[in-house]
Amino acid sequence: MSGRGPPIVRLRVIMAQLRDPARGCPWDREQTFATIAPFTIEEAYEVADAIARNEPAALRDELGDLLFQVVFHARLAEERDWFDFDAVASAICDKLERRHPHVFGDEDIQTAADQSRAWDAHKARERSSLGNAGLLDDVPLALPALARAAKLGKRAARVRFDWPDAGGVRAKVDEELREVDSAQDAAGIAEEIGDLLFTVANWARHLGVDPEESLRLANAKFERRFRQMEKLAAERSMALGELDPDGLERLWAAAKRMT
Repeated sequence: MSGRGPPIVRLRVIMAQLRDPARGCPWDREQTFATIAPFTIEEAYEVADAIARNEPAALRDELGDLLFQVVFHARLAEERDWFDFDAVASAICDKLERRHPHVFGDEDIQTAADQSRAWDAHKARERSSLGNAGLLDDVPLALPALARAAKLGKRAARVRFDWPDAGGVRAKVDEELREVDSAQDAAGIAEEIGDLLFTVANWARHLGVDPEESLRLANAKFERRFRQMEKLAAERSMALGELDPDGLERLWAAAKRMT
């Protein structure tokens, strides 16, 4: 039995039992940092999805799933004598206190903008102390590509390597579209499409929009409308696959009016 007690303690006991070499779960015993990482990313997205759906019960459950991922990684590290969950919690406590000297120290910061600048300065000093002197050194590779593109652009902007304004990025979008049109082969098209997407992500940044969130909302809108198309087609005894382009466009227009 896992026993009772404070929930976080109980969760850690459960995790240890799942990883027990003799009596644990075969699947959990086989996992590594690498095999668990995709689930960690997935759970973070499910937290965001529950927030977007404004479902408190789902958010509670998804946060629990994400917490379990943290406990799982900490357990794997503990088994290797690297660190444990307490060390993870202590490290983030130390970091938060260090990066908020206006709350936990004597520094005077009055505005959110000042705090953002101070936060960036603290992180820069931390990167330098770890030997990561480059501005882009710690931008995570595992970030979604659009989000990472915007973050890379934001980092480069700290040394004014950036477009002067949103209009400048908009002109670059037109340039990248022309380069896609003039690409000669599949490899060239792929490269130019990548440049276009990178530019669009940074155009969104200049406009104060999160490109990853914008695309997520666009995906959700497309899904809603396509499902409405399927529903309309079924109600009219139509098969989507048998409609010509004009018929599909009329159905799409109808779905858009309804969603």
